[in-house]
Amino acid sequence: MIVHEGTLDARGLRVAIVAGRFNDFIGKELVEGAVGMLRRLGAADDDVELVWVPGAFEIPLAVQAAASSGRFDAVLALGVVIRGSTAHFEHVAGQSAAGIARVQHETQVPCVFGVLTTDTIEQAIERAGTKAGNKGAEAAATAVETVRALQSLRGGN
Repeated sequence: MIVHEGTLDARGLRVAIVAGRFNDFIGKELVEGAVGMLRRLGAADDDVELVWVPGAFEIPLAVQAAASSGRFDAVLALGVVIRGSTAHFEHVAGQSAAGIARVQHETQVPCVFGVLTTDTIEQAIERAGTKAGNKGAEAAATAVETVRALQSLRGGN
């Protein structure tokens, strides 16, 4: 049996991070976690680019621009959507997730969904570097492993 499996080696990979500025006190922690993980996995600072957009609803468009550019091996989508008392949460979170998934399938570039969708600010803070780890760092590791698995499957590195 032939097994294709990704590694956590980011050396030489070009990664775009698209981050929503809304709730940026949490979003900045996700970005720092992602950048820190990419560095630990061997990515060079020059191979990582950060794009800020207003919020989670705008993330898919910037993810599409990055993934379609041919410049990146993976794109991370990072942001925060916190449930409120209206249906706004479902619309923003759902459209963000669907848009990012669509871009990934259309471009064949791994686009990792690292948008926190939580009920409370406290839950978001926990997922941005406290009790529940840093979901930005997890998204970065997921992107690297996925790129490497696809390279193996496609007969590359």
